[in-house]
Amino acid sequence: MAFLFHKFQEAVKILAKSPTFARAREARHLQFEADINLLFLYTSYNRLGRNADDADAEEIIDMANKASLADQQKLVQENVHSQVTNFCSYMDDILLPDHKVKDNQATSPTATNSSPGGSGLGVAVGGDSPLQNHTAVPETKALQHTEVSQRLKDLMGYTLEVKPSQIPHEDAGKGLFLHGEANIGSVVAFYPGVVYSPAYYRYIPGYPRIDAQNPHLIKRYDGTAINAQPWGNGGESREIWDWTRLAESKHTMQADAQGSDGVERMLSKPLDETHVGGNRKVLERRNPLAFAHFANHPTKGMVPNVMVCPYDFPLLEKDMRPYIPNVSFGNGEETDIRRLGSFRFKPWKSSNNEPNVPVLRTLVFVATRAICDEEVLLNYRLSNSEHIASWYIPVVEEED
Repeated sequence: MAFLFHKFQEAVKILAKSPTFARAREARHLQFEADINLLFLYTSYNRLGRNADDADAEEIIDMANKASLADQQKLVQENVHSQVTNFCSYMDDILLPDHKVKDNQATSPTATNSSPGGSGLGVAVGGDSPLQNHTAVPETKALQHTEVSQRLKDLMGYTLEVKPSQIPHEDAGKGLFLHGEANIGSVVAFYPGVVYSPAYYRYIPGYPRIDAQNPHLIKRYDGTAINAQPWGNGGESREIWDWTRLAESKHTMQADAQGSDGVERMLSKPLDETHVGGNRKVLERRNPLAFAHFANHPTKGMVPNVMVCPYDFPLLEKDMRPYIPNVSFGNGEETDIRRLGSFRFKPWKSSNNEPNVPVLRTLVFVATRAICDEEVLLNYRLSNSEHIASWYIPVVEEED
C-alpha cells in the first residue's frame, strides 16, 4: 500500500498544478470541481483497501483525469456512503440489544409525540401545546457516550474527542481530536445540526447577522446551510431530537466570517414566528463522530488534515437514519432530487436509469492524509476581509 499511496500523492500534486486548479482559485464553482477531484482520489484510495494492486491505482488516477464531474460526484457519494454504512453497522453492534431483529424491538417507556405534518411553531416560540402522534424510541443499551466512543475506536480504529485546542491563541477554545488511526480518505466526522435549504435562510436564528452570536454554521457548495449550535456536545441517549426546544448552547469555536467556498460560515437572522418549521427524528445523541463543528483552522506552521465533503444521505436507509445527526428545517426533509449515484458500488460505471431518491443533504469531513492521535484541522478558506479575525492565517497550497 505504501507504493500505491506514493502514486496518489504524485497524482494530487499534478492535479494541483493543472489549469482546472488554477482557475479554481478564481471561481467558486471551479473550486468545487477541484475539491471533488481530490475527494474522488482520497475516497477511492481508501476504498481500495489492503487488497489493491498497481492496476487499481492506475485506473483511479486515470479516472481522476478523464471522468466527468458528474461521474466523480457519483463515485465520491458511493465511496462515502460505503464508509457511513460500515460506521452505522458498528454502532448497531455497540448499541442495539440484537441488531439482527431490530425491527421487532420493544419501545422505551418514554416516548415523544409528534403532530402530523406539524411545523413545530408552538415549541419554537415558547409554547407548550401538546403533541398528538405517538413516536417510539427503540430500546438501546444503557451505555454512556464515553463507553460508546471507546467501543467504536476498538471496532473502527478511531474515534473523536472534544477538548481544549492546541492552537496557540486565546480564541481557539475547544478543538476536535482524533484518537486512534484513520487512513487517508476516511470519513472522520459528521457536521451535525439543523439543515436549511436556501429558501429557509431567513429563518436561521439571528439572520442576517448571526456571525457574532453563532460560529457553528457551515454552508455546502449547493447553498445548503447547517446550524450545529442546537446539537452542541451531543447527549447520553437515543432520543427524539426536538431541536426547537433546545436553549442556545455557549459558543466554543472561533468566530467565523464568510468564506470563499462551501466552507463559508453563514450570516443569519431571527425566526419569523409565522413560518417556523422543524422535524423531530429519532437520533443517536451518543454518536462519537458528530463533532465536526469543533474543528479549528490551522495556525502558522500547521496544515489542515481534513476537507469538507457534501454527502446526500438516502432516506430510504431507515435503519441507518438515527446515526445521521441532522434534521431539516421546514415542512419535510425528504426532498426528491435527481441522484448522481445509485449507492450500489459499481466500479467506475454509472447507471443510465438514475432514480429519484429522497435525500438529506449533509456534510462530512474526509481525511486528506493519515491521521493518528492528533487535532483535526480544517482550512476555513475565509475571504471577507471585513470580518476576518486576527487569528486567521490563510493556508498556502503546496506547490512542490
